[in-house]
Amino acid sequence: MSDERLADFFASNINPLDLPPLAELLRARELLNAFITLFHGNEEQVLVRLLVLREIGARGHEPRWSPQQLQAHFAYVNPVKLDTVLTRLRQNGLLLWDGDESLYQIAEAGRVALSALSTLLAFADEDAELGYLTAQAAGQQQLGRVSGETLQHLLARLNELHRAFEEALESQSEYQIRKAQQRLEAVFRWVQKGTEVMHTLLSDETLSRRTLDQAQSIAMAQSRLLRLTGSFQRRLNQLQSQRVHLGQSGLTSSDIGEWLRTASQAELVSLASGMLHYAPQPSFLTGPEMVDIAEFELVERERMLASTAALPDKRAAPGVAAPEAERLFEAEALHALLAQLGGPSDIQSVALADTYTETAYRLSLLSLLGDAEAELDASVVGDIVKLPLSLQASGEVVAVDHPEVASISRGELRPTN
Repeated sequence: MSDERLADFFASNINPLDLPPLAELLRARELLNAFITLFHGNEEQVLVRLLVLREIGARGHEPRWSPQQLQAHFAYVNPVKLDTVLTRLRQNGLLLWDGDESLYQIAEAGRVALSALSTLLAFADEDAELGYLTAQAAGQQQLGRVSGETLQHLLARLNELHRAFEEALESQSEYQIRKAQQRLEAVFRWVQKGTEVMHTLLSDETLSRRTLDQAQSIAMAQSRLLRLTGSFQRRLNQLQSQRVHLGQSGLTSSDIGEWLRTASQAELVSLASGMLHYAPQPSFLTGPEMVDIAEFELVERERMLASTAALPDKRAAPGVAAPEAERLFEAEALHALLAQLGGPSDIQSVALADTYTETAYRLSLLSLLGDAEAELDASVVGDIVKLPLSLQASGEVVAVDHPEVASISRGELRPTN
């Protein structure tokens, strides 16, 4: 995207290049273009591009591929689609083509995109976001380049989880509380890993004050999550004491609720069979249908009887000229004039008529002389074309003394016999 097109998305008095939030994105434009190439289009196109790029990058011992190797490896992909994908990846800088050795290899931008994708796929399960963000923070801490944006995302995710767990506790629903408890157990290891990372960051005196504040906020959010572990168990114990026991069967209301949640639709339908009764609804007496029938009987039927479908008598339109008849008359006059020609004659003497319209019409008929298709016309036009005459035009224009025609093409009509 050019800077001019980018400016269209902002206010007229704003220069996008002066915006600090946009500066970091512009510096990484080459890498962002790699992701745009991969994820532009519909889902099927994106999946095939990712499949091809991941397979090409998966061969570490021999990273370069010949076209024949690619065709053999991707024999399960449509050859036309495969060629389109390879061309797109190469044109957008994710693949490199060595013309001297005729080999493909992953470009730097493509390798970075694959690395980010593999990290994301490693956390493609429940609460993948927390694991991914924690892993990013841990990796950045090891490299000594902790991103404030990563810490902000991690803090936001921890606060979102804490809010969801509190809502589950306040719901007083055993099902919701147990579900939230299982979710907390699933993310517990990531919270512990994040706690270790935050301790390391807080002990690093080289970090900025802003980064230390963010790390402290994350540590507090993690502590709040860990304290919820005991809250879940206490609330479940309270609900346990409030359960309703069904006689001497050993079943409680919670057991019935859990069984109903796990039952299939067919089982639920069989349980409800014969237990629900509905009163018959007289749909044939609804208001809209009654109004529709009454409207037809009272209005439309009488209107149909009163209407007539007879056509009016034919009449000639007064004051309307018959252009086709006039044109035929003019053609007959031209045919009579051409039939009397005994030798060569210039166009002016034949084509010029009283008006410009008649002159233009005569010239259009003269241009048909010798036309094989026009000879088939069963009218006076076909008779004109069949005359033994040919039109020889030079392409020059001569001035004429005429009230409506200023000039006419120079040419000559010659007998063909």
